[in-house]
Amino acid sequence: MSSSREEILSITKTLVQQESIVNTDGEKLLARTLHDLIAGFPYFKDHPDQVILSRTADDERERYNVMAYVKGTKGNSGRTVLLMGHLDTVGTDDFVHLQEDACHPDRLMEKLRNEELTDSVREQLESGDWLFGRGVLDMKSGLASNTYLLKYYSEHPEKLEGNLVYLAECDEEDSSHGILSAQNILSQWKEEHGFSYVAAINADFVSPRHADDRNRYVYRGTVGKLLPSFFITGAEAHVGSCFEGLDPNLVAAELTRQISYNPVLCDEADGEVTVPPVSLKQTDLKPGYTVQTALSAFVYYNFFVHSWTPKDVLEKLKGEALTAFGNALSIYETRYRQYCASTGEPVRRIPWEPRVFTFEELVEQLVREHGRPFTDHMDQFKEALLEDDGLDVRMYSVRVVEEAWKWMADQSPAIVLFYSSLYSPRVRITGETAEEEALDRALDRAIEEVKPLYPHPIRVRNFFPHISDMSFVSISDDEEGIGAVRDNNPAWGTKHFVDYDAIRQLQIPVINIGPYGMDAHSKMERAEMTYSFEVVPALTRRVIELLIGTGEKEAI
Repeated sequence: MSSSREEILSITKTLVQQESIVNTDGEKLLARTLHDLIAGFPYFKDHPDQVILSRTADDERERYNVMAYVKGTKGNSGRTVLLMGHLDTVGTDDFVHLQEDACHPDRLMEKLRNEELTDSVREQLESGDWLFGRGVLDMKSGLASNTYLLKYYSEHPEKLEGNLVYLAECDEEDSSHGILSAQNILSQWKEEHGFSYVAAINADFVSPRHADDRNRYVYRGTVGKLLPSFFITGAEAHVGSCFEGLDPNLVAAELTRQISYNPVLCDEADGEVTVPPVSLKQTDLKPGYTVQTALSAFVYYNFFVHSWTPKDVLEKLKGEALTAFGNALSIYETRYRQYCASTGEPVRRIPWEPRVFTFEELVEQLVREHGRPFTDHMDQFKEALLEDDGLDVRMYSVRVVEEAWKWMADQSPAIVLFYSSLYSPRVRITGETAEEEALDRALDRAIEEVKPLYPHPIRVRNFFPHISDMSFVSISDDEEGIGAVRDNNPAWGTKHFVDYDAIRQLQIPVINIGPYGMDAHSKMERAEMTYSFEVVPALTRRVIELLIGTGEKEAI
């Protein structure tokens, strides 16, 4: 396995040293660097049209994907494997005084020797088998492995009966413009060249699941990710007469208490359990300081799924919201009665009841009540709101809900539940199709052949546990499930749109064979070189050859 190590190390350092923080010009510059590197391979000098720099579509930034393909010469099969990985990284601010060295592994590791480190990190630093730096783990070493394999098969197309497609996509760390734009090219190549995509192999990073975990993981399919969001209206009051109103922040607090870290909201499938949802933002919507309580609040949560559809999640969270609202009113009433008992004031009846609507339900009610004037107004409002560049898709969405709420005849406190961001679909590999069954067999056999050569266990799990672009080459949700995303996202069709049908048309079974390391997205980001630069390409190559190659076992 060792012949790949030095070359992948060299490519990794080349990629890392070109800073490519998401939503900066670095993404564009690295794409050009990578394109020039691949275009310089002898195969692509002879076939220059088979490597392209493809600009993203419907994107406010100029950035690019790098895409290439090698056609096998052993046969004329259309069977095609996609190698994929992202070229962007998160920022480097966490490196603080070492920020200038964050993308220069050799310099960084030399300076880290003078830093205060834990015993385990220092041991890895001194071992000579760990590489440190921003993007080393997430995921430029995985992209380097894919680039190495592309070069290998470009030099040996006679080993492929099918075809190998390479994709290095931008913007994975934010809005997935890269992979969503690449879908069009993948579909175009499918038509032009007769490519039949039988598998996709992503190379995103893997990490231990707990402190004592020595396993290295390969994943079949991936977790899905939603951003359920809540607009909460209260009843405004002067703070000197606070019991005359209802503070929506109290309801928001109870909602977070009900949802965050709640294991009831973990989705179990195939023996694996998602982490529970957690709050990512909680705020009221007051524009500034006043002595009035807020009119409304806004909160959203990360939510992972294995088997639940977006429709399932709405139904579950509507129930949780009703419970939270009831709890908030119960607390309010208890404290109000205690206050009245201490002041001697008469107790009045609490006038509110828990009310929860999905955005879809809200719109349906308002269309029934107001018809065309409402829909025309909202269309105009959403178009005008697009002019505010300071609003991300989440704040844009809540402003749309807030505007729609103004049309409600009954303005008493309520919660509106909606989605305010990208849905990254879950991908569940069941083995029920011929392609999935073949991929399962190839992966199992590759691991059996490689694991005797490596000291740590290599285990297969069913769901990659992090958000990734694997979600955009296959989809497990039916139309009803996806319809819940479309109908409950206030930004849909204006600030936000995803062509989920395009994903369904690709429907490529996807696995993840990626570099192993620790502390991605932090200053101590690092990758183990033996696994990442030797085992990963060996496993990936073996899967490729079992699917579209000779199937014969050869040493890399």
